[in-house]
Amino acid sequence: MQYLEGRKYVVQAIFLAVALVFAVRLFYIQVLDGSYKLAADRNTLQRIVQVPYRGLIYDRKGQILVQNTPVYDLMVVPREVKQLDTLRFCQLLQLPLEEVRAGLQAAKKFSRVKASPLVQNLSTPELAAIQDNLIDFPGFSIKARMARSYNTPNLAHALGYVGSIPPAFLEKPKYAKYQPGDFLGITGLESYYESQLMGRRGVQYRMVNVRGIEKGAFRGGEFDTLSVAGQDLHLSIDSELQAYGELLMQNKRGSIVALDPKTGEILAFVSAPAFEPATLSGKGMGNRYMALLQDTAKPLFNRPLMATYPPGSVFKLVNELVALQMGVVTPATGFACNQKLVRCTHRHEYPGHVGIAIKQSCNPYFYQVMRAAVLRGRSANRFEDARLGLGEWRRQVMNFGLGEKLGVDLLQEKKGLIPSPDFYDKRNGYHRWNYRTVYSLSIGQGEIGITGLQMANIMATIANRGHYYTPHFVRSVGQSGPLPQFRERHTVGVDPQHFEAIIPGMQSVVDGRGGTGNYASLLEFGISVAGKTGTVQNPHGDDHATFAAFAPADDPQIAIAVFIENAGFGGSSAAPLAALMMEKYLRGNIAPWRKRWEYWLQGPASRFVKRH
Repeated sequence: MQYLEGRKYVVQAIFLAVALVFAVRLFYIQVLDGSYKLAADRNTLQRIVQVPYRGLIYDRKGQILVQNTPVYDLMVVPREVKQLDTLRFCQLLQLPLEEVRAGLQAAKKFSRVKASPLVQNLSTPELAAIQDNLIDFPGFSIKARMARSYNTPNLAHALGYVGSIPPAFLEKPKYAKYQPGDFLGITGLESYYESQLMGRRGVQYRMVNVRGIEKGAFRGGEFDTLSVAGQDLHLSIDSELQAYGELLMQNKRGSIVALDPKTGEILAFVSAPAFEPATLSGKGMGNRYMALLQDTAKPLFNRPLMATYPPGSVFKLVNELVALQMGVVTPATGFACNQKLVRCTHRHEYPGHVGIAIKQSCNPYFYQVMRAAVLRGRSANRFEDARLGLGEWRRQVMNFGLGEKLGVDLLQEKKGLIPSPDFYDKRNGYHRWNYRTVYSLSIGQGEIGITGLQMANIMATIANRGHYYTPHFVRSVGQSGPLPQFRERHTVGVDPQHFEAIIPGMQSVVDGRGGTGNYASLLEFGISVAGKTGTVQNPHGDDHATFAAFAPADDPQIAIAVFIENAGFGGSSAAPLAALMMEKYLRGNIAPWRKRWEYWLQGPASRFVKRH
């Protein structure tokens, strides 16, 4: 009995202890810990996110290019939709029945109790047509927001577009602040400067009852935060020059890039064929995007940044500068136009030096210049000698910003290609290639590939006598100037005197009698142009035409590169186009007698090939 009496006290003690634990826990939850109370309060709170005013975009003269316009989204809460008259609803919205049904299914999949967009980007007139009838359709409401609108039909490839955030983005930490249905920059400057343009979201907390009726601010707005408008972007683009370039590139494929060599600011950025930036905004944007995507001319393809071509004879300038810096040639070094080495379009059997070689674009001369730079007897083995020499030559060439991304403020930029010894080892086998395998690089052909932006930057580097600033579109974010990386000066490791040796030859290309770029001359306006033509071999059709230059030669204010696919000789197609662009920028207008060039240049590229 005594044993049983002891067990009774033990059991009582256990029950008492458990009761005490529960009591302490309840006291903590109800009195000390406010998290449960807060959770209960949240059931009566409505969190309203305030989307800030997106920053505007201006050109270099202060003309507004991109602004915000109010648009409206038709929202739906699936659970609240009752006895929908689908036919009348579709007639009201002027939408196909299948599209409305698909939108409702997508809304149900997202959430049956939360609002999601059914129709986006309704204009003010479209809103007026349906707003008075929405009372007959429970579960539907209108949400106002700001959308992008454009004051220019040009520059679409650089501006980019704003769209609804893709679901895949929401899974990335970078987009943790975004919610389904939010809008952000998808491409172009809208994407690169998203964090500056978007500003900072604000949040308001409102008390609501069980029926969703607002009862006022929570705790007098103590926890509310104000939204902060995004910063404006002030571009370096000259809108008139941009429009003129797009006009001249009608009916053609190719690119124009114009820079201010003193700052790296991009003055014009033309990708042809082009499209209007408004195409990728507003109602029906998805259908228009698919039409552009399926267009065989590839208007969405950003050619100045993404198309890589052999540069042709323009690259001879880089080849010469590298050889001069290596000390393997001097400005007085002469090489004969030996047609047995490589074909030359100009037969001039006398030994030529750098100035004459640039003017005549002598292929054998530059063949021998590069051979002097590569084959320097570093090894007794001719294969290893070529391998070592090409590696050193390539390192010097890449200092010009080739074979790697320049770092422009757009995200689609391609590196291009300056082939390495490993490239040829992989393709041909180790010690199974020599200089004869790679000589086409000396004249800008073969495996080499550069972008239109890189070609314009070469001209800016020569104009500056050995340095460049990373090309960029935005000269000021708000009032703070360009981003720090665009203020950094890059030197290419070639002494200034070597640039002075080649520039007179570039001037003779344009201004000299019999130069290959005479159509680019502006001497009648007292402006000397330094440039180089190029005709790029194309195994798939007519040759490509290119021309690169800067002007005035003694005080460069513009550097330009023009690339026109399948247009034949650069001197007869790309050079006159570049001349008009430089004249437009430097003089502000085109001389009346040169207006006929505009008509000629607006024709298809095949016109130039047939002429020559």
